[in-house]
Amino acid sequence: MLLSCGDALIDFVPTKSAEGREAVMPAVGGSCLNVAIGMARLGAPTGFVGGISTDLFGRMIADHASASHVALDLATRSEHQTTLAFVRIVAGESHYAFYDAETATRSWTYRRGTIPFADVEVVHVGSTTLVNDQGAAETRALIADARALSTISFDPNCRPNLVKDKPAYLARMAEFAKQADLIKMSDVDFAYLYGEEPYQRRASGLLGQGTSLVVITRGNNGAIAWHAAAGQIEVAAPQVVVADTIGAGDSFQAALLFALHKQGCLVREGLKQISADELRRALSFAANCAGLTCTRPGADPPWSHEVKWSL
Repeated sequence: MLLSCGDALIDFVPTKSAEGREAVMPAVGGSCLNVAIGMARLGAPTGFVGGISTDLFGRMIADHASASHVALDLATRSEHQTTLAFVRIVAGESHYAFYDAETATRSWTYRRGTIPFADVEVVHVGSTTLVNDQGAAETRALIADARALSTISFDPNCRPNLVKDKPAYLARMAEFAKQADLIKMSDVDFAYLYGEEPYQRRASGLLGQGTSLVVITRGNNGAIAWHAAAGQIEVAAPQVVVADTIGAGDSFQAALLFALHKQGCLVREGLKQISADELRRALSFAANCAGLTCTRPGADPPWSHEVKWSL
């Protein structure tokens, strides 16, 4: 099984009313839930670990996940309200306003001993769950239990408007990076975390501390990856008509993990030994899945029958 642990929320995405006025439309989202949705829709056995409310929006989230074949038996349902995020598109980038106090996601606690990690190939973590102290602490505990048996995937998916203490946040992200076998981040995330440091230098440092694969997505400029054995690999982004970029990075992450799973390269030793050709095919598959997500509004990863690119 592939697991994704973290945030599940409702995005209010921009649209137009019948009269042409600005409006918003609710859509199920949350980076880590999106990753779970993406992996499951492509055909991988997938579960989600995190807090989901029993309120109206929580039921929307649960129904959406179940319809996409994501197992929710490891999720925690509670009466805490659902996190809401309002989205605006500025210069092609999604900007978020979060309403996240006392929510089901923020109140989530890791139920120790409930996850059969021997049957879990990968545990993916990241995003807004790691901003607050409790979410970060509970995720650390999960990783501590998982790491002996499961590959750890990490995407910081930074949301600067939620960060109150940037130095502390940077230290926290560095801590999670040290525990990760696979790190994916966008160029925007990289700039927030590392400023103008060259990609190659930071990637070399991350590989040197034990990470097997580092990937940076760059929107229309495609993606670039570094691997200790396979070297540096770059793939192009597909040319598509963009509706919005919401969930594109999550779709890339989901498709990359799915591709590695199908290639038999997702377990830790397999990831260390992946060939350059296998990695290039996995990255190209991920880039094309992300491109398809960009052609429709909201976080809407592709289903397997919609994907025309082979591994």
